[in-house]
Amino acid sequence: MAAKSVLDDIKRELESHVGEKIRLKANKGRKKIDEKEGILEKTYPHIFVVRIEEGNVSERRVSYSYADILTETVELILPESAG
Repeated sequence: MAAKSVLDDIKRELESHVGEKIRLKANKGRKKIDEKEGILEKTYPHIFVVRIEEGNVSERRVSYSYADILTETVELILPESAG
């Protein structure tokens, strides 16, 4: 049950940053790291969604699970908290 508690903590932390710009680094395997900047759009019970703007015209949404953060497949750089 400790893992569920950690995942809940990650979800609560992300919920406090919904609507803010974040940076993410996703490990795509075989030494490929995908670095993107986007807006944390929404959190769901098991995943979160980031809207990424690509150039002037297109945008896309990517989703990751909270377990991806726990296993360090995805690293998020959140804005500095005011406080």
